[in-house]
Amino acid sequence: MMWAGLVLWCAAHLRPGCTFASAVPNLSGVHQVTGTWMGSTTVPCTYVPWEGFTEHTLSWSLERDSSVSTIFRRDESGDHILPAKFRGRLSVPKNSPGDASLLIENLEMPDSGHYTCQVVWRSADNSLVTRELTTTVKVVKAAATKPIIRAEPGLTLPAGASASLTCEASGSPPISYRWFRSSPAATAQLLSSGAELAWSSLRPSDSGSYFCEAENRAGAGAVQRSDAVQLTVTDLPTTTATLQRSVGTTGGHHSTIGQGQSSDMEHTPTGSPRVAPSPLLYGLVAALGGAALGALLAVGLGYWRRRRRKDEPLYEVAFRRTADVALLHTEGEVPAKSLQEEMCSNTAKTTVKDRKSPEYENLMTAMESQYEAEGIYIDLL
Repeated sequence: MMWAGLVLWCAAHLRPGCTFASAVPNLSGVHQVTGTWMGSTTVPCTYVPWEGFTEHTLSWSLERDSSVSTIFRRDESGDHILPAKFRGRLSVPKNSPGDASLLIENLEMPDSGHYTCQVVWRSADNSLVTRELTTTVKVVKAAATKPIIRAEPGLTLPAGASASLTCEASGSPPISYRWFRSSPAATAQLLSSGAELAWSSLRPSDSGSYFCEAENRAGAGAVQRSDAVQLTVTDLPTTTATLQRSVGTTGGHHSTIGQGQSSDMEHTPTGSPRVAPSPLLYGLVAALGGAALGALLAVGLGYWRRRRRKDEPLYEVAFRRTADVALLHTEGEVPAKSLQEEMCSNTAKTTVKDRKSPEYENLMTAMESQYEAEGIYIDLL
């Protein structure tokens, strides 16, 4: 077989002096290779290394539309991919003596053509021996395969969770997808177009049977359908739903008043109902606190007056009735009497500006009505 190949090679190249005295390497491959568009394929070209022959150069050329161009070359300086459209897509195994196969990745339709593998060896007598092998590469588009469905995070989820179903099929792009939901009447409801079907917040009504379809142009209109999957959405437990209604947006608890319940009842998530304090009780506590505050104020003022220094002047303004307070004008003057003997006998006058306010008058009225009934008067200092 090897000798037959050598005879054919000599006849094809019409090399003078071609003899069969010694054996030389020969190339092996196939006549045709079919590759899928956007896929990858390998064009085989191999030989058995022979003693006394060393690979000198290796090249691949492409013949398309009656034009031939070298697309790959390996020599002493390294590997070189010449056309820019093949850069990053062509490779030949390294450090593998006898394997000169060409790997083409991301196949494009114009990659179809006749690929020729050429290997040049240097013999022991420093002569060069050349062998060539041509293979036809045909790039075709593949039809879409039967799709499969991937579920994230699963097919049984609680209400309110997010989920997605992804339809995946292989074949030449572009591949179009459609999602359907089966109905009890054995009919399918079209939901959306696209590889993914997603829910941001599941509801119990989303439970059902779903499937998808895949199609591309290479399939000549053939539609591939996936197996159906069953999505189950479970409702929230009753206790959880009740707790969510009881929890407010600020982290506190809302009081829930059902039909026939009293408004004085306050509910907690885990304890028994308790009675809320009545507003009358709050009013009584406030009244007692006001009286106690007034008594403490009167005692404190009296104590402070007894402790004052004798040489300090004292100005007394006494109010017995609310009507007397109302008689004061904004710029009214009140006579002031000095208690010191060394001060001038002339009567001094001190101007007192009215600083009354509604809160002040209400306080005075309440205090007068309480303590005048007991014969006690408060001197404001």
